[in-house]
Amino acid sequence: MNQIVTPSPSLLTDASQRLNLALKYATISEDAIRSLQSPKASLSVSIPVRMDDGSLQVFQGYRVRYDDTRGPGKGGVRYHPNVTLDEVQTLAFWMTFKCAALNLPFGGAKGGITVNPKLLSKMELERLSRGYISAIADFIGVDTDILAPDVYTNAMVMGWMMDEYSTIKRHYSPGVVTGKPITLGGSLGREDATALGAFFVMQTLLPKLDRVPQHTTVAIQGFGNAGAALAEFLYQAGYQVVAISDSQGGLYAKSGLDIPTLRQLKESTRKLQAVYCDGSVCNFTAHDVISNEDLLTLDVDVLIPAALEKQITVNNADKIRAKFIFEVANGPITSQADAILEAKGIQVFPDILVNAGGVTVSYFEWVQNRNGMYWSLGEVNQSLQRRIIEETERIWEIAQRQKISMRAAAYVHALQRLGEAIDAKGTRDYYVN
Repeated sequence: MNQIVTPSPSLLTDASQRLNLALKYATISEDAIRSLQSPKASLSVSIPVRMDDGSLQVFQGYRVRYDDTRGPGKGGVRYHPNVTLDEVQTLAFWMTFKCAALNLPFGGAKGGITVNPKLLSKMELERLSRGYISAIADFIGVDTDILAPDVYTNAMVMGWMMDEYSTIKRHYSPGVVTGKPITLGGSLGREDATALGAFFVMQTLLPKLDRVPQHTTVAIQGFGNAGAALAEFLYQAGYQVVAISDSQGGLYAKSGLDIPTLRQLKESTRKLQAVYCDGSVCNFTAHDVISNEDLLTLDVDVLIPAALEKQITVNNADKIRAKFIFEVANGPITSQADAILEAKGIQVFPDILVNAGGVTVSYFEWVQNRNGMYWSLGEVNQSLQRRIIEETERIWEIAQRQKISMRAAAYVHALQRLGEAIDAKGTRDYYVN
């Protein structure tokens, strides 16, 4: 037996293809492979919510714990109209390998609610968030499964969730949720952690590829929390950020964009569309309005997908012209597209490494909640930088030594740790011999 065969179709099956490639280069027991074949536990719940107009709506929610061999499950909760059980299982699958790759004492988990949060009032969102926790309270816990923010959830939502869980359990339980407001036990540095982690990965790897900031052009698809913060880190470091986009469209300027101004306007208007030609933004530099699809195919040095999964597929992979792709989103490239990009000589740096800053600082928050001692922003960022650079260098070394892609190397790195943990509980060879 030398493959992981997942029972679910579509996204999870596609995700498992990368892992099957990595198995060729990892020394892992058949017991470990069997253990990683399917999620440990999946929960689907119905969440009734009384709307502001008095009507009742029922939303579908999910929580999946894929593996907890190395520690309690860890993963975000997303609110999106396209959330499905398959998607949540896949995200939990990726989290399993992300935590192992970064040597965090967690397994992989994920949650979500099928909802368009933009259509709900803040009070309806609070009732939905608390209802979700009420439905899954027996499935999560400080030592069982820890939640965090994801797509369209934030610190306020995490605060509601932690408060509801504490009310149900009748004791203050800050460690059950990370990404909380600072006043409720959140960690300094959590908000920008995903972006800062990605920045450290890029700063570690691009010099190895003979790239210097001043002569490196960057396009970023997704100008949300992670994408906008990363754009500003890159801008301040001297990179030429020539294109950005959100769900409504994007901007392109060959000479580079004024990222701090755009980020400020985006945060005040909540959309890039308002800054196309309003106010003074059109005066700071000449720029073109482009679509998300156009951004992906720009002739740039670095492309950063920072939106949702499955953005680069067999339908557009051949049109990609970037030299390097850093995945800040989860699963933005399908396995079939991977093969096309590799044939074109485009190097891809995988999500389970590039966007791991968020879960790493979530781990720091969990540790702080458990011991009651809180770190300064400098301590958080220094610890993040040290861990990200250390694991990036290890994955790079595996890729160079075995002459494989960085994605395969990241999975090999994670697989070795997962395999060792699973085998430590006893394997077939132990019981037979």
